Amino acid sequence: MLIFHNPVHNKHSGRHEMFRGKLVPCHETPARLAFVLDALRQRGIGELRVPGSPDMDLIKRVHTPRYVDFLASAWNEWVALDPANADIDVLPSIWPVRGFRHDISPSNFAARVGLFSFDSGCPLTAGTWEAATAGAACAIDAARAVSQGQGLRAAMALTRPPGHHAGPDFFGGYCFLNNAALAAQALRDAGAQRVAVLDVDYHHGNGTQSIFYDRGDVLTVSVHGDPTTEYPFYLGYADERGEGAGQDCNLNLPLPAGSDFTAWTAALQHGIDAVRAFKADALVVALGVDTYEGDPISKFKLRSADYLKVGARLARLALPTVFTMEGGYAVAEVGTNVANVLQGYAG
Repeated sequence: MLIFHNPVHNKHSGRHEMFRGKLVPCHETPARLAFVLDALRQRGIGELRVPGSPDMDLIKRVHTPRYVDFLASAWNEWVALDPANADIDVLPSIWPVRGFRHDISPSNFAARVGLFSFDSGCPLTAGTWEAATAGAACAIDAARAVSQGQGLRAAMALTRPPGHHAGPDFFGGYCFLNNAALAAQALRDAGAQRVAVLDVDYHHGNGTQSIFYDRGDVLTVSVHGDPTTEYPFYLGYADERGEGAGQDCNLNLPLPAGSDFTAWTAALQHGIDAVRAFKADALVVALGVDTYEGDPISKFKLRSADYLKVGARLARLALPTVFTMEGGYAVAEVGTNVANVLQGYAG
């Protein structure tokens, strides 16, 4: 397995996020990736590689150009407003909700931050753009590597910030560019006729669903916490099945908080069966390990040993596979849990 890791991920390091009216330390930190890299090296899992330059044309086909252009310039605009802003992360404070217009980009910077975001827990920092585009390059290069037909079974985009909450033109949930969606599109561009994205993060992959919701060539499947009680709340319900050409190409499998490995595995198998029925040519696994019982912001009950079984079950699909690193905030255990998935996958 090739592991494309992001050498500049630590340039995105948020100071605070907003939670219930308070600024609190960010759960999504550079230490998450350091623990995963350490675990992979200790076990000798995978061959580490650094990605090439990001394919901006592909990125602007998955995300809207005006959104990408905003992300690219946001930090410099923020500091230009006031040099003191260099010591303050960007967090949105206003949003265009139902009935408001989304088609016009205001000249006011705060208004544009709100236009392109959906929560106040996703700080944009001095290094966000560089880290996010390097992560996108990891995902794209991983997809192209498994598409070359040289016997490579799987590759991983080991990067942060994560991606599955980022939509066509919005960021949130610690995510700015959708690495899973970029990998899926790169697989399509490389010749895969039908691609499945299987999201096993605790939180619904709302961004990935939004990107592919009206497409019939990409199946999106997400096993996640019930959105009536769990973030991101406003998508992830079982009746969301796709629309237009994408009808029946979206499958949400929400589970109640507190679900154990038995219940979770049954939902995962349902998703795997859907991938088989779709006759996918390639697979993207949005790999979040915040399903772990000790995760501080999630409520499933998987144990570290369970992730070996998850990897083995995914391997039975026998598809060219790209893993993208998503959530997992029990920082000391995140390396063990990711390594267990990849070890179980390798058999």
